[in-house]
Amino acid sequence: MNTLFVMPLVIQGWEWIIIALVVLLLFGGKKIPELMRGLGKGVKSFKQGMKEVESEMDEIKKDIESEEGK
Repeated sequence: MNTLFVMPLVIQGWEWIIIALVVLLLFGGKKIPELMRGLGKGVKSFKQGMKEVESEMDEIKKDIESEEGK
């Protein structure tokens, strides 16, 4: 049996170092802060979108509950 499918993929210390070196080689030192800034903005936007969806779901739930009470 192939152990790749049995064993979960876990990234440990050396793997992170290799990934960091590859990213550094691909993008260079000047591009990495820009990439991280963009990633941070993306995560912030995603979280804000999730909060908006949750608030809309709460409003819909309240509307449904008020209609059932009539």
